[in-house]
Amino acid sequence: MSKQPRIAVIGAGLGGAAAAALLQKSGFNVDVYEQAPAFSRLGAGIHMGPNAMKVFRKIGIEQPLEAMGSHPDYWFSRAQDGSYLSRIALGAHARKEYGAAYITVHRGDLHALQIDALLPGSVHFGKQLAGLEDTGDEVRLAFTDGSTASADIIVGADGINSYVREHLLGFEAPTYNGWVGHRALIPGEALKAFDFDFESCVKWWSEDRHLMVYYTTGSREEYYFVSGVPQAEWEGGNASFIDSSQAEMYDAFKGYHPSVQALIASAQSITKWPLLNRKPLPLWSRGRMVLLGDACHPMKPHMAQGAAMAIEDGAMLARCLGETGLGDYATAFSLYEANRRERASRVQAVSNANTWLRTQEDPAWVFGYDLYGHELKTESAA
Repeated sequence: MSKQPRIAVIGAGLGGAAAAALLQKSGFNVDVYEQAPAFSRLGAGIHMGPNAMKVFRKIGIEQPLEAMGSHPDYWFSRAQDGSYLSRIALGAHARKEYGAAYITVHRGDLHALQIDALLPGSVHFGKQLAGLEDTGDEVRLAFTDGSTASADIIVGADGINSYVREHLLGFEAPTYNGWVGHRALIPGEALKAFDFDFESCVKWWSEDRHLMVYYTTGSREEYYFVSGVPQAEWEGGNASFIDSSQAEMYDAFKGYHPSVQALIASAQSITKWPLLNRKPLPLWSRGRMVLLGDACHPMKPHMAQGAAMAIEDGAMLARCLGETGLGDYATAFSLYEANRRERASRVQAVSNANTWLRTQEDPAWVFGYDLYGHELKTESAA
C-alpha cells in the first residue's frame, strides 16, 4: 500500500496555524511541530485588519474572534502634544469598504482559537528541530528529544530564527536594527483613576519615536501599549526581552501628553524587546521546503501587519497547493512566491519606514485586499 502524502508545518504560530488549518480543510494530512512545551497565552496585543479577517472567515473562526476583540471606530494618530495627525475610519466603514471588521485583540486569545481549529492530535508540542534531510523522495526530521518524523514537504513557519531557513541558506543571525519596543498590558480598571478619554486605537508620534495604544478586549478589560524607541545598542544579549521600568518609559516619553504619562503610571509590568531584521531572502523555497512569515520576510512591527502577512502567506500557500496537489509541490511553491513576494515586500518596506497612517491616507491597498478574490498570477507574470 502506498503511504498517504504528508505535510509538516514547523511552528504553530499565527502563520503556521493558519496554513495548517486551511491545508487540513483542503483534505491534506498535516502535522504541526512546535518547539514550545505547551500552548500558553503568550504575547500581548495585536491588530487584525479586514485582510486577515477574511482568511479567518475561511478557517471558520471569524465570528468568535470578532466577539472577543475590540472594534475601534478609528485609528487615530496624534502628536505628542495631543493634536491629531490623522483619523483613519475603521468600524462600520471597514466592514462596508473592505469587506470585514478591523479588530484589536490579545494575541494569545487569537492563537487559542487558531489552535482549536486544527484537527485533534495534529499539533505536537515540545518538538524542537535538530536536523532536516531532503532525500529527494521525502524530508526526514529529527528533534532534540530524540524523536523523528518524515513528510513529503516542509513548511517553515518557525519565525525570525527559523531552523528551516538556516538549513536552506546557512546560518546568519538576525541583526538588531537600532530600535526597541516597550510592552505593557494595563487593567482597564486602573485607567478609571484618570480623567482622560483613552481611545480604542491611537498611535502617539514624535520625530523619532512612537507609542501604539489599544484595547485587547471588547469589554475594555485590558489596555495595551507598545513603543518604538531608538536605542543604539541592545543590552540584553541573546534574550528575547528584558524587564524595563516606569522610569525608563518616563524618560523615553518625556514631554508627551498627560494621558501618555497616565498610561506609564498605570503600567505595573513593562518589558523591553529588541527589534530584529534580516536582509531580503534570495529564495522562498528549495526542493521540498518552503518558508512563510517571519522565517521569510521579517519586518518591524510599526505597521501592525507582520502577523497578517504571515497569515496571508499561509492562506496563499494552502490555496496554491490546493490548485496543484501535493504531487506538484514545485509548481505550488512557484505560484505561492509569485503571488506573495510583491505584496509582502511592499508591506515590509512601508512597515520598516514607520510612516503608516501617520498622516491622512487611504489604507485600502492593505485592508481591502482579498486573497481569495483574484486569479492566481503565474510565475512569469509575477
